[in-house]
Amino acid sequence: MKIEQIYTGCLAQGAYYIESEGEAVVIDPLREVTSYLEKAEKDGATIKYVFETHFHADFVSGHIDLSKKTGAAIVYGPNANPTFDAHIAKDGEEFKVGKIRFRVLHTPGHTMESTCYLLLDENGKETALFSGDTLFIGDVGRPDLAQKAAHMTQEQLAETLFDSLRNKVMTLSDDVIVYPAHGAGSACGKNMSKETFDTLGHQKATNYALRADMTKAEFVKEVTTGLMPPPAYFPLNVALNKQGYDSIDDVMKRGTQPLSPRAFEAAANETGALILDTRDPQVFAKGFVPNAINIGIDGSFAPWVGALIPDVKQELLIITESGREEEVVTRLARVGYDYCLGYLDGGMEAWEKAGLELDRIESISPEELAARLAKTPDAPVFDVRKKSEYDSEHLEVAENAPLDFVNESMLQMPKDKTTYIHCAGGYRSMIFTSILRARGYENLVEVQGGFKALKETEMFKITDYVCPSTLL
Repeated sequence: MKIEQIYTGCLAQGAYYIESEGEAVVIDPLREVTSYLEKAEKDGATIKYVFETHFHADFVSGHIDLSKKTGAAIVYGPNANPTFDAHIAKDGEEFKVGKIRFRVLHTPGHTMESTCYLLLDENGKETALFSGDTLFIGDVGRPDLAQKAAHMTQEQLAETLFDSLRNKVMTLSDDVIVYPAHGAGSACGKNMSKETFDTLGHQKATNYALRADMTKAEFVKEVTTGLMPPPAYFPLNVALNKQGYDSIDDVMKRGTQPLSPRAFEAAANETGALILDTRDPQVFAKGFVPNAINIGIDGSFAPWVGALIPDVKQELLIITESGREEEVVTRLARVGYDYCLGYLDGGMEAWEKAGLELDRIESISPEELAARLAKTPDAPVFDVRKKSEYDSEHLEVAENAPLDFVNESMLQMPKDKTTYIHCAGGYRSMIFTSILRARGYENLVEVQGGFKALKETEMFKITDYVCPSTLL
């Protein structure tokens, strides 16, 4: 038997490939399925099932493409209602794969179809639990995402999750290994560990939501406290996972079309496509296509795309570092952004050689900011980190304007004054500044290195440190 966790850092997502005696299953696959096919071919195995723990909100699963390419049956737990062919399993139903079996444990609460898959080894021993978003390492799934579909409040869903955990999960052996669908960094929970698996016994001892003496009322209060609104793209991804989507092969072919600078400019003017520049923030600042938005590929790219581009059907034109075009289109497709029309062939170097217009963003060091504030102490400074980060510790002169709520935060920005923008390390501040620049804010200055660099200079007054909360 082979169990392989395939972890994708930018989504903090774990997919699983399990093989026994020439048969395999894939659990919660990512949109691009080539790696699973290659693993099966290497093992001389047939992918027999694609197990889905629930209708994912934070990414588009590869279940449909993988099933089409292999003939594997797609399996969901009770209450699932996809529009495509799938086996809707009963609670307790078992699936044989080589010499092992998987038992369906229906665990509603995160969503009403949420299901865990318990692996029984060839001797029938409970070995591993693929827990989806029901149980994370250090946390449990947030109970507010499925309220509309379930016709329930988040409190009612939390009560349901409490029962699922106590009656289905916590009764299992302590030595069962828990393999969740997400880790730290995912918006599907609020207190997840950076560890990506653990024993159930250790989770019973350390996970706040599995405390043995916890009442249902205490559980509901704790798991619902500190929940922020989920990203806008979540329900759109759920719809794609339930109803189907374009083949990843078609999406990749469309998105990786090279466009000359003139063709790129024409496409932007004729289609209204959003120009998405995925280069390093500081490289972007030195010269970019006017009205382009910067979300760097070397960061939490897909989640920020999902949070800041509200419509997954938005047409996109992309600018990347040379050779990373396919990577960008793939990572967009993972969260349902399938309508990339192509990329700037030759990048910004080709754009400049064509004599086309450039825009720039002023980006300064923390030391330069200190010098400027010494001359103009009332100049506005905005910290675009999350409220919980800002509340923990911030520059005394800075106001909070979270990137997560950029439309509301924008209303705080004066258009007629030079305004300084920083985040934690320089990634989010460039996203924020580029968005506002595209909306006509011309007096924004980005601060390199963010709060970390500002604090290290010891040139600014910092608020007293407060232990950060678990707010998302």
